[in-house]
Amino acid sequence: MPRSVNAVSAKKRRKKLLNQAKGFYGARSKLYTVAKNAVEKAFSYSYIGRKQKKRHLRQGWIIRINAAVRTFGLNYSKFVNILNNNNIKLNRKTISSLIMDDIDSFKQLYLNL
Repeated sequence: MPRSVNAVSAKKRRKKLLNQAKGFYGARSKLYTVAKNAVEKAFSYSYIGRKQKKRHLRQGWIIRINAAVRTFGLNYSKFVNILNNNNIKLNRKTISSLIMDDIDSFKQLYLNL
């Protein structure tokens, strides 16, 4: 009986991983073992980065709202408290886009509180 080897699928698996490591510096894109470690690390960083992206976007919205509200003599936390007390259910992204795109309607929102 002929010897069975896993050469085709093993080469395909290694080639796939080396393609994922394309653009990495030096041995990280050439040697399988080093590339495997680099790709694993890159995937963990990308997972963390997707979470941080959401965090940073929200921080930016809050900074923008705070800057806009301070022109009216309030700060961010008091403004959000007033919105909650008046049952206005606007999220930070919406308020931030209001500030950027249509400042007049944001002023109307503030004045009607």
